[in-house]
Amino acid sequence: MLLVLMIAAGTAGQAKAAEAAELKNCIDKTASYILKTAPNPQVGSIGGEWAVLGLARSGYNVPDAYYQSYYATVEAYVEACKGILHDKKYTEYSRVIVALSAIGKDPMNVAGYNLLTPLGDYDKTIWQGLNGPIWALIALDSGSYAMPKNPGAKTQATRQMYVDCILSCQLADGGWSLTGKGRSSEASDPDITGMALQALAKYTGNEAVKTAVDKALACLSGMQDEKGGFASWGTTNAESVIQVIVALCELGIPLDDPRFVKNGNTLLGNLLTYRQSDGSFKHTADGSGNSQMTTEQGFYGLVAALRALEGKPSLYRMSDAIDVGIGTPVEKGAGLEGKNADVKAVAITAPGTTFPDIVFSDNITAIESLAARGIITGMDDGTFSPDKSMTRAQFAAIVVRALGLTPKSVEAFSDVPSTQWYASYVGTANTYGIVNGRTAATFDPDGTITRQEAAVMVARAAKLCGMDTDMDSATIRDTLAQFGDYVTVSTWAQGALAFCYDEGILDQSDLNIEPTVAVTRAEVAQMLFNLLTKANLI
Repeated sequence: MLLVLMIAAGTAGQAKAAEAAELKNCIDKTASYILKTAPNPQVGSIGGEWAVLGLARSGYNVPDAYYQSYYATVEAYVEACKGILHDKKYTEYSRVIVALSAIGKDPMNVAGYNLLTPLGDYDKTIWQGLNGPIWALIALDSGSYAMPKNPGAKTQATRQMYVDCILSCQLADGGWSLTGKGRSSEASDPDITGMALQALAKYTGNEAVKTAVDKALACLSGMQDEKGGFASWGTTNAESVIQVIVALCELGIPLDDPRFVKNGNTLLGNLLTYRQSDGSFKHTADGSGNSQMTTEQGFYGLVAALRALEGKPSLYRMSDAIDVGIGTPVEKGAGLEGKNADVKAVAITAPGTTFPDIVFSDNITAIESLAARGIITGMDDGTFSPDKSMTRAQFAAIVVRALGLTPKSVEAFSDVPSTQWYASYVGTANTYGIVNGRTAATFDPDGTITRQEAAVMVARAAKLCGMDTDMDSATIRDTLAQFGDYVTVSTWAQGALAFCYDEGILDQSDLNIEPTVAVTRAEVAQMLFNLLTKANLI
């Protein structure tokens, strides 16, 4: 019997090692994808803290400079906000605290501000609903931080108060919902239930918490479908299973626990059905929704699973957080050598600016980053209209703002009256050689811009930023030949397009260039964000 047990143990050990190796391969590919799609992480839920968290906890070989650059961005952002990341959504503080803890940085001194202090204000932390206390606990416990004293708080918070707040919102079925208030008849949501369990995981020594956790686990088990996944708001999606995975890992419950295996389908197996060959994740089975947001969450879900499999501290238990050190100080926004002296970084003036119609946009990081600096603005109705085309006048205005150039009144074209809002922008962009007229005398301010025209203008802007835009004909040909429709590119735009693809200003993974298609507002935002990143102006 001893021999049989030893053989069984050895077989189980081999299977576990094989599973860990396969999971590690998946993680490495997704990490590579995230580094490509979020090379300049900003302060934000997409292309920001979740990407940094996943990478820092994954064990993937990420250069320290990546994290140091992120920290420099956080410092600049916090300084621009004067320490106030948001006056109502206190999860903004929690998210940044978690990311900083993951890279060994002190959230109690960021540009001279203590980001923990707001979480000491109970009333303001719970204002936005259940997410507030959940993420306050996760953030505070990520680095085992003492509860901060907040002298301006009406009610000084304690950990127990946040725990009690979460418990008081548990629904009759055992789970939680974003809007649920106690034991109502409302159905639970797997995402919020998973996150509530993540927050409560460190408090199961408390009998009331243990009872609530057991009820919630039974609720989740009952909600799990035959494929091992979950639906939220009527839609089966990846994020729901991700939050349950992280919850079980935080609680120390194996992912193959019989309660969470349906028809042989496990949570991890279900999550991997959303994973694509390039390492990214789909939001839903049909591919709808934001892939970048799902990818970053899917990534840290895989990381949580691997850490559990290898017996490491969980995703949010950061006793083994990496230490990226100080390194060479990153001077964000200093620009490149050889840039035009008039080109300069644009300061953050409207932190936290966002738009309701970009939630599922792959370009959300770029849009929010430019909007925070006043480079790009929304429509009169408060939306951004990411898929709307852009006029030549609008582009001139955005690129002038992006480079920090001072608009000057220059009467260069007969169809650009000095009384129009865009007159100084068009004149300035023309003076610096970024835009030309349709003819020697006319600009066509209301005309739309095609993708190849946008590439030409961005390449001219890049030259002003000190970038080398010259490419030989063979390199231009080889760069463009990978696209199915490269022969349709106008001769005058070939060099600029090749430069933009070579520098990552445009995405080389696109199948076609579509040079004569009107460029969208979201695409322009992404191109300029990528340019400013390459030029060290953001």
